[in-house]
Amino acid sequence: MEWYVYGRDSSPIRIVRKKRRIWSKRTLLIALMVIVVVGLLWCAYALRNINKAATTDPMLKADTGIILGMSMWGEEPSPGLKERLDYGLKLYQEGMFPHIIVSGGLDKPDLKYTEGQGMRNYLVAHGVPDSAISVENKATSTYENLLYSKAIMTSEGLSSAIIITHTYHGWRSHEIADELGYVNPELGLTESTVLSMTRHKSREILAYTKWKIQQLFL
Repeated sequence: MEWYVYGRDSSPIRIVRKKRRIWSKRTLLIALMVIVVVGLLWCAYALRNINKAATTDPMLKADTGIILGMSMWGEEPSPGLKERLDYGLKLYQEGMFPHIIVSGGLDKPDLKYTEGQGMRNYLVAHGVPDSAISVENKATSTYENLLYSKAIMTSEGLSSAIIITHTYHGWRSHEIADELGYVNPELGLTESTVLSMTRHKSREILAYTKWKIQQLFL
């Protein structure tokens, strides 16, 4: 049995509609709260993974080192990219690999060099023979960095690689390499003294989220 209370302007239809509006607002509020909670949990999970990344230990010698690109500042690598290059140069000089792949496309249409070309110029200026460097000039993302670098490895008969990047970028890079079929990819990770980790880790959470969605469709 249903009971209705009538006032001067009340009617059963108006009471039902009012209740529906209240339930709609509650449902929307609950849905928003669930989305916020799930989003915060995902961010915590992603940040935990980002912070877990570490240089492979023990690091084994490989056929090549792959230095992942970062922005160019005019004709020079940005300070952050120089950190990756300097660490890759250190590993090369220690004999961890005899060959280097530098990967990265054009940041802006008006720049003279792609990331790959700028990285190659930097390494040559620091004593690496040009014949020891392969340049990849098209990549616009970490996925493409590793996809196109793997194609270079295949064409040049290289089977093992150490992936060189910043620590905050290592977890996603390793996941992508695994997805692309790299055989036991190693990580060579460097900390940064010039980049804002608050900014870059926040961006990396978004990039990691984008990657996990992309991975579903591969």
